[in-house]
Amino acid sequence: MKTIVNAIGFAAALVIAGPALAQVEVKDAWVRGTVAQQQATGAFMQLSATEDLRLVQVQSPVAGVVEIHEMKMDGGVMRMRPITALELPANRTVELKPGGYHVMLMELKKPLAEGETVPLTLTVESRGGKRSTVEVKAAVRPLGAPGGMQMHGK
Repeated sequence: MKTIVNAIGFAAALVIAGPALAQVEVKDAWVRGTVAQQQATGAFMQLSATEDLRLVQVQSPVAGVVEIHEMKMDGGVMRMRPITALELPANRTVELKPGGYHVMLMELKKPLAEGETVPLTLTVESRGGKRSTVEVKAAVRPLGAPGGMQMHGK
């Protein structure tokens, strides 16, 4: 079952994962705005699950490529790289934020302006391999939105 959410502010989304009712709550989903010719930006949010899940995929019609990324220190240098999945431990909030875990939207099809919303489809997987999706509408915030993270393009 898919639930559509307007994530401006602190709206939440629930994912139904079979008969055991696994829930994922999505709060404060947002995307950093872009300028003309910019090919990549980040999407950020807070995710909470009622059981151990993994975020395994994100899709959006505004981008040709969408990846889950992490930033971490490697030999004294902060590096950004794609990851195959992001663990969502039960009853703990995982924050996707500038400078940490985040979603990269690459090969953007058009600039993203403040006030628009970006549809995102999150796919989560249970320990048993059952996949469920949640539809999120993330608010576009200005390019200078707090976070201090420079996006990279491909």
